[in-house]
Order: sequence, then structure tokens, then C-alpha cells
Amino acid sequence: MKTALFYIHILLSLWAIGAIIYHGRRPSRSLGWVLIIAVLPFLGVVLYYLFGMNRRKFKFFNSKEFDKRRRFGRPQSIAEQSPKMEFERDIRKKRLAKLITANCDTHPVSGNHIEVLHDGGETFNALFKAMERAEHFIHLQYYILERGDLLDKMLELFERKIKEGVEVRILYDSLGSYHLRGRPKKQFQDIGVDIHPIMPIRLNNLLFSLNFRNHRKIVVIDNKVAFTGGVNVSDKYIKYGDGLGKWKDTHLKMEGPIVNDIHLVFLKDYFFASRNETFEVKAYLSEQPEQGKVVAQVVSGGPDSDQPAIMQQYISMMNQAQTSIHIANPYFLPGEAFLQTLKMVALEGVEVNLLIPKKSDSMAAKYAMFSQFEELLGVGVNIYLRKDFSHSKILIVDDDLVSIGSGNFDIRSFELNYEANVLLYDETITSNMKSEYLDICEKAEKVSLETFKNRSFGQKFLEGLFRFFKPLL
Repeated sequence: MKTALFYIHILLSLWAIGAIIYHGRRPSRSLGWVLIIAVLPFLGVVLYYLFGMNRRKFKFFNSKEFDKRRRFGRPQSIAEQSPKMEFERDIRKKRLAKLITANCDTHPVSGNHIEVLHDGGETFNALFKAMERAEHFIHLQYYILERGDLLDKMLELFERKIKEGVEVRILYDSLGSYHLRGRPKKQFQDIGVDIHPIMPIRLNNLLFSLNFRNHRKIVVIDNKVAFTGGVNVSDKYIKYGDGLGKWKDTHLKMEGPIVNDIHLVFLKDYFFASRNETFEVKAYLSEQPEQGKVVAQVVSGGPDSDQPAIMQQYISMMNQAQTSIHIANPYFLPGEAFLQTLKMVALEGVEVNLLIPKKSDSMAAKYAMFSQFEELLGVGVNIYLRKDFSHSKILIVDDDLVSIGSGNFDIRSFELNYEANVLLYDETITSNMKSEYLDICEKAEKVSLETFKNRSFGQKFLEGLFRFFKPLL
């Protein structure tokens, strides 16, 4: 028996090491996985299969059939609109927009009205008002749909709207919304909601898809108004509880041509999750009239994208910075390329501010995050610890670029999750966001390099321990 297990271990290890060599892109990461496989018999191979394989080589979704069902192409890009806009004269914005277009097949589009929603109260008030006005359909997608008052309110609203003839479709992530299984899901099905998990966790695909989650938050109503950002459907955003208080987050309400682009992200996911071959995508898309003056661009990416679109968006934005970079995120755990870019721009004299919560819902993430502080403080990055817990994912560059969405500044969002951000090329929104950001920093605790160096041995040990697991957090 021992001999058989030994040979099985050797064969599995050789397979895994062969896969690392064949698919590996970064030597340091590849070497790390080889060491894990060598040190942890059997378990090392399983960990590599779950967390280490380069899934960009495998396409979960073939978009050809989906694209055939679209009635028209993307909205006009800024370059195609006339008269020529100031956007076209800004080389920084043109380069950034070109990158996102190449990665995501979305152009920056003008004519949008964008409302920034600063917390759960604002977000759900606006969302429920918009859904109450629905006449044709409500399309809703979340990473977390959690039992509670908000979900009960949605159930009651959807039941009424379906009786009025409104179609309701829901997508949810199988892991993030695991509490939805069983009776809660059946309640939605019983009232006529078309509801589907994305990449459901089943025995036959457990090892292949467990680590790849759909982290997007999107709602589209009648293709006239859309919502996206960082807020999940959870009572944490409207009630005090769990030791972290009422969670803060940032969301967007959007009207105008940008609605089509964020809707296409949902429709593509629905087409994949539902396996509904008769679904007519074109029936849910329509040309959108201008509703405002904001220029916006959707950024979407996932583990089967050709490039890590979210990471490249953030790095490109930072490289474009001339005066300042402001980052807010509860899980600031980026890879080496991102950290080197951030340190480089700080050394070049760009003001770099990082705002994170002092308390976290994940001890592992908190200590892994703190393990990066000393090297960042050493190059002049300002780090602020806010007292309340904010789940926002925000990047503000200079006075005219701001990104808001679901993409965290971590390896999971960069490599493993399906994410959606919206990039706003707008001075007014950026200025307001920047002012609010700096107001929060004024009330937060600024981390001093000298004080931080004197932290306890125990904290340093925990930081080093959890930094080792950074790619998995």
C-alpha cells in the first residue's frame, strides 16, 4: 500500500511540475509551487490544481455565439464622436482608453449621467426606487446575496413586479451566496424569477472551478438605468453588527450609453450561466440617448481573459499620474508588479495615499496587508487607517480620473475573479471624490514609519506568515 501511494505521489508530482514548467509565466512563482509540491506530498499537488494553474490557457466561455446574438456593436467611441472632444487631446487618457479597449472591447463613451452612491443606505434607496419603476425587466447579478431584510424586500418587490409582467433574472456566485441554496433560492423560483448560479460548486467540477469566482455586482433595469460597484446584498450595509459596525462601500447609478456596456457584461454571464440557447440577447439591448456629460468606460476581466485587465487598468492609471494617487481598499494585497509601480511613482515625487480600514473582516488579509507597509512607507507612501470598515474599491488619479467597481487591489481580483469596474474621465466627480477621500484621511490614523518599525515580534511573525499565503487570500 505504501509503495502504491509513493508511486502515485511521484506521478502526480511529475504531472504538476510538468504543468508548472509548461504553463508557468513567472519563474519565482513557478519555483514557489515546485517547493510546495516537494514539501507537501499530495496536498501540494491539490493546492497547485486549485490555486496555481494558469487558467488563462483555458476558455470557460466562447463568445462567438453570444456576439452573433447582439443586434448592434458597441456605442460610438470618443474618437468617432463629433465634434472632437477634449478627451482626444489628452494623450494620457487616450493611452489608458486604448489599453482598456484592447483588453475589454469597450470604448470610453460620453453622454452619461453618473451618480456616486457613498454607502449602503444611499445605494439601496436608489436601487429599490429604480426597480419599483421597472416596466419590462430587472437583471441582477451579485457575488453575495445574503439572507436578511434586504433579500426579503427584494423577494416581495419581485413578486409584485412579475405579476405586472416584468421579467426578473438573477445571477449569483455559488460560493459567495452559498446561503442562497435550498429554500431561499426556491422562494425566488416559485414566484417566477429566472435564477442561476455562476460556475456552481459540484463534485464533477469542484477542483477546476472552486477558486474562480464571479465577484461582479450589476443591476440593469429596462436597459435605461444600471448600478455597479462594491456593494453586495447584505444587511451589513444597513445595520450595525459583526464587530465592524455598518459597512461602508461605494456604488454607481448610471444612465446613458454606458448602460449598454455594463449590461453586455451581465448578458454574457447570463448566457454562460443559464445555458439558454434560445435567449435573444438583442431583445434586451437598445441605443441609449445622452443623459449627461460624463465620459465613462467599463472595465471587465476574469481568469479566462487574455490579459489581467483589472491589474493593467490600475497600473496604467498609476503610470499616468502626474501629481497624486489615492487608493481606498480593505484588501490591499497586490502582486510585485503593482507594488513596484506604486513605489516607483512615489519615488518620482507623485503623492501616493493609501486608505484602509484599521479593523478587518479577515485576520489573514489584515496581517498580510500590514506586511507591505514598511517598504511602502520607506519610499514616501502615506498610509491611513480609517476607524470604520470600508469595503470600497477606489483609485483616484490626479484631478480627472477615478475608478469605482468590484475589483480589489489583490491577486485574487487581478488573476482569479470575474470583476467589473467603471472608469470615469470626469473632473467634477473626481474632484468631489478626492475631497471626500482627504476628509476621511484627516480623521484617520496616519501610520508613521518609525512607529511602525517598532511593532512587536509577534505582529512581525504573523505578517510574515500570512504574507506567504497572499496569493490565496
